[in-house]
Amino acid sequence: MHALEKIMAKASGKASVSPGEIVMAKIDFAEINDLYLQTIYSFYEMGGKRVWDKDRVAFVFDHYAPSPTMEAARNHAEMRAFAKENHLTYHFDIPCGVCHQVMPESGLIYPGMIVVATDSHTTTHGAFGAMGTGVGATDMACILITGELWMRVPKIMRIRLEGEPPAGVFAKDVILDVIGKLRADGAVYMGVEFAGSYVDSLGVSERMVLCNMALEMGAKTAYIQPNQQVIDYVRDRAVRPFEVMTTDPGFHYAEEHVFELDHLAPQLAFPSSVDNVYPLKKGEGIKIDQGLIGTCTGGRAEDIAVAARILKGRKIADWVRLIVIPASREVLQVCMERHEIQDLIDAGATIASPGCGPCLGAHEGVLSANEVCITASNRNFPGRMGSTDSRLYLASPASVASSVLNGVITDPREYLKDGNGRESGGNA
Repeated sequence: MHALEKIMAKASGKASVSPGEIVMAKIDFAEINDLYLQTIYSFYEMGGKRVWDKDRVAFVFDHYAPSPTMEAARNHAEMRAFAKENHLTYHFDIPCGVCHQVMPESGLIYPGMIVVATDSHTTTHGAFGAMGTGVGATDMACILITGELWMRVPKIMRIRLEGEPPAGVFAKDVILDVIGKLRADGAVYMGVEFAGSYVDSLGVSERMVLCNMALEMGAKTAYIQPNQQVIDYVRDRAVRPFEVMTTDPGFHYAEEHVFELDHLAPQLAFPSSVDNVYPLKKGEGIKIDQGLIGTCTGGRAEDIAVAARILKGRKIADWVRLIVIPASREVLQVCMERHEIQDLIDAGATIASPGCGPCLGAHEGVLSANEVCITASNRNFPGRMGSTDSRLYLASPASVASSVLNGVITDPREYLKDGNGRESGGNA
């Protein structure tokens, strides 16, 4: 079996499972974000009294944090009341950050578990050797009552990433290239495993980027075999014992794709589809109004560090805005201690509260008609960040930083050279 199949078999009390099989799996952790108040209503409509396990459920207020409207404030109030009534051990209110970041930081994500959340990008947690997937309000209400959910065992696709990209090319560029070639429907309801020499060398942050955006190919879940760096990260934080699952030798993948990365250049997803990907060079010179560095895809400490490196001692272009949203309070604190937040403020950036912000068109930097934004987030659909007449380009945090510096889409590699003119600093 594949490691993902072993996780599902263990959760459903079976010796083995196979693709297409329906299983009833016990859930290790359930998370509800602040878009899904309906979960509580459905819980009571189904006769729910108390959540099945107060130690395995959490609310995370991230999409509307702090609340930008009266409706969002009411949603938060009702969710807080539910959390108190059920004596939930974990509750992440508005200062904490994006669910996919704060849960691993809090030790709630670990190898071998099944984590289910009301957010499609829960695939992110495959970076830790976990099975993560998203559900809607009704399914989540069932989980809160029973601690279980039926699932169909997915076919497994392996994506092998081989070689070492040139300096200035990052995990975001790699996954955009993959999505551009395999397309937005290339992995519908599949488990996507990332492997290969490139992946073996990656740390936690970069692995999270790959698994996060597997969803943009239609993946049901994602997976990377944990390396020692990941295991050490989890061991220092995990609230429960964990088991690292491994794939059996000779396992037959439903599909396998190989990408050679030695000559990859920075990539850019053009409006208005995540798979509308070309080398960034094709978009160089396009005028922008705003840049966004943040969200569950591009708001980690490594992302802010590379932006600060590019912008330190410089100023962003006139009439251009840069919104920086750390993925969590922990990330914000780390970047403050390293003086990177100050460097970005000095360059002219706006620092917003940890959370999702404008990524879903909620607040903290939404766009007007005909405005153009280059963003380190994960989606560029029409209206995703405000007006349906705005245009979004997806890129790495480094590409965002270099672009706001010039007011047009710009290759970041020139700004990542050392004093001798050599390129440095890759794969963050």
